[in-house]
Amino acid sequence: MFTDNTLTPKEAVRLCALGILADGPSSYASLAAEVRHFVSHIIGPSLDVMGQSVELLKYEGLVDVSGVEDARDEEILTISELGRSELKALLLANLRHGATELNKLIVALKFRFMHTLSDEDRAHQVDMLIDMFENEQVRLETLNATHADDHGYLGTWLEREMVEVESRITWLKTLTN
Repeated sequence: MFTDNTLTPKEAVRLCALGILADGPSSYASLAAEVRHFVSHIIGPSLDVMGQSVELLKYEGLVDVSGVEDARDEEILTISELGRSELKALLLANLRHGATELNKLIVALKFRFMHTLSDEDRAHQVDMLIDMFENEQVRLETLNATHADDHGYLGTWLEREMVEVESRITWLKTLTN
């Protein structure tokens, strides 16, 4: 993790893989394909992000392997207790402020696997997301006010962005009730 307790790109991929396995066993090939599919459809293909190997999860004891009796059998991976602990730590990590591609991926992963957390931890994550989007809202409002008299389409674009952020905040607040 970064020093501010936010996820690195490789930890985001690890979160994705462990979250998938928390939902049920998977073959090595299926897990790798699903991680690649999800990550690349959120942030686009990225060698920097996709460098994480499923083999590393096995080496670190985060997954258990079964189903290999001979070379024709496909190994089946399941999340280990250590893996569940790591998944929780990754899901509880902080978010960096700002609209980066990595943040977009981490927010999507939090929403995808938040159901694996306790009610209390889920509520904390929703509150953290609300704070992040409220900060984003202030940033956009400040930018809009600064460029209110500019020519072009910036104002219109910023208004659309602010409506989207407000919609996200409103929706997130329904999750806390």
